[in-house]
Amino acid sequence: MTSPPWEDADDEELVGAVLEELRRRGQTLATAESLTAGMLSMLLTSVSGASSVVRGGLVVYATDLKSSLAGVSSELLARHGAVHPAVAGQLAEGARLRCGADWGVGLTGVAGPDWQDGVPPGTVYLGFVGPEGSVIRTLRLAGDRWAVRRGAASCALEHLAGLLR
Repeated sequence: MTSPPWEDADDEELVGAVLEELRRRGQTLATAESLTAGMLSMLLTSVSGASSVVRGGLVVYATDLKSSLAGVSSELLARHGAVHPAVAGQLAEGARLRCGADWGVGLTGVAGPDWQDGVPPGTVYLGFVGPEGSVIRTLRLAGDRWAVRRGAASCALEHLAGLLR
């Protein structure tokens, strides 16, 4: 592939805005992705110079890796499953700590077509942890697996851009 994997110009603009604001602040970013399996990191690093602010990312698709790699509480996972708002928050915190970044973003959800742990397809939780605290966002996205996963990555970019404003 010779060009970035943008589906629309909005994502490209958001990535540029996020990276530029992080550079301006002298801050860095890391991700822990379950649902999106690295899609957000791929978008963020599709722009030249991203390495100055993107520290890294964890793909924690398997539930046990959410705990062992990202530091999500095994008790939380046992009690609520992998798709829960608190899991998104702990994924974000784990990415931030384990990658030594100022900001962490965590994504978890159900792409479908089947329900997971009593959670319907299209349910997405985004966690953001930064220097001023943490935020969790809940989304309900429509569409097939690709649409839900792609929508989750795009929404994570939008929310992150908003937090940086």
